[in-house]
Amino acid sequence: MLRYQTIPVTNFQQNCSLVWCDQTRRAALIDPGGDIELLLAAVKQRQLTLVELWLTHAHIDHAGAVGELAQQLQLPIIGPQQADQFWIDGLPAQSKMFGFAQAMPFTPTRWLNDHDTVTLGQSTLQVRHCPGHTPGHVVFHSVEANRAFVGDVLFAGSIGRTDLPQGDHETLISSIVERLWPMGDATVFIPGHGPESTFGRERKSNPYVGGT
Repeated sequence: MLRYQTIPVTNFQQNCSLVWCDQTRRAALIDPGGDIELLLAAVKQRQLTLVELWLTHAHIDHAGAVGELAQQLQLPIIGPQQADQFWIDGLPAQSKMFGFAQAMPFTPTRWLNDHDTVTLGQSTLQVRHCPGHTPGHVVFHSVEANRAFVGDVLFAGSIGRTDLPQGDHETLISSIVERLWPMGDATVFIPGHGPESTFGRERKSNPYVGGT
């Protein structure tokens, strides 16, 4: 069974997710944006074996520590979709713009595409390409755990911003309606910031996508 722990990191309080297969104790970090010591302490406390780094998208608060972690521990970097290459290339500039420590450049070991899968031990997650916040944004969906790790596509009561380079509001709404809602109203999602919610709750009450 897939398990997870949400660990807010950086001054942006970005929800990094430590996910693992309960049977094999193999683990991944989704969006390790910073605070490496905090993240590795959580891995050690749960006696997990960290094997991969997964990225929903390449904004600095989600990807800032990826290069350093990958180099330090010799870990593969999985995701996002290749349209976010320019955001990865721009991580040093993002570091300066938002007051982050200088981000180490990296090249993903594997780009992800719509309908790909990622695996941890005996747990498999579905990948959906959900552009709009960034063009290469992806989402990880665990059917067995009834959880979706959605980065900055959707929040409790809000949606991702679309005013940054290559963001697009209509594309984001389409991603939510066409690719998130079919996962089911009961699916709990872990957003990139803030509390968890369900797709059903957001369909009813979210002022940006309610009623869709």
